Amino acid sequence: MANRGPSYGLSREVQEKIEQKYDPELESRLVNWIIVQCGEQIEHPPPGRQHFQTWLMDGTLLCKLINSLYPKGNEPIAKISESKMAFKQMEQISQFLKAAEIYGVRTTDIFQTVDLWEGKDMAAVQRTLMALGSLAITKDDGCYKGDPSWFHRKAQQNRRGFSEEQLRQGQNVIGLQMGSNKGASQSGMTGYGMPRQII
Repeated sequence: MANRGPSYGLSREVQEKIEQKYDPELESRLVNWIIVQCGEQIEHPPPGRQHFQTWLMDGTLLCKLINSLYPKGNEPIAKISESKMAFKQMEQISQFLKAAEIYGVRTTDIFQTVDLWEGKDMAAVQRTLMALGSLAITKDDGCYKGDPSWFHRKAQQNRRGFSEEQLRQGQNVIGLQMGSNKGASQSGMTGYGMPRQII
């Protein structure tokens, strides 16, 4: 929580609800995946939301992670800076987020830079990394490293192609969801506007 004092009242309640969404078990799985995926001698952070935030905060690991999901020579982030300046680190986080969106992570799954930089919503950071891992497994292009059971595969599109003849045949079929007219007749029907006859 960089340069922010304690929150009170409604702000505090909202922040506590956001913090409850953070999953320590998921943190452990994500840390293991990032270390395996980057393939370097990366130090394992101590467990806890604050340590996880500090570990990712400069953006270098995130940039290395997204680069490792591409074949050599096709990396989306050309230069990864080890700078300690805040604006450079935030810029790297933004580069990661843009690259993740290009990779295929939905916009609704992507966290805001301040969610990580200020530690406002680390659960959103986890959500983005989970979506990225799921996409990497689903693409199955040989770039994913790690245990396949760490992430779920995303559903694949299953397009179907029909010939003109098959489409024409389908026009003659009355689907069951439209109902059936067997046994229907107009006996007992009266014209609109006529009163009902009760005898």
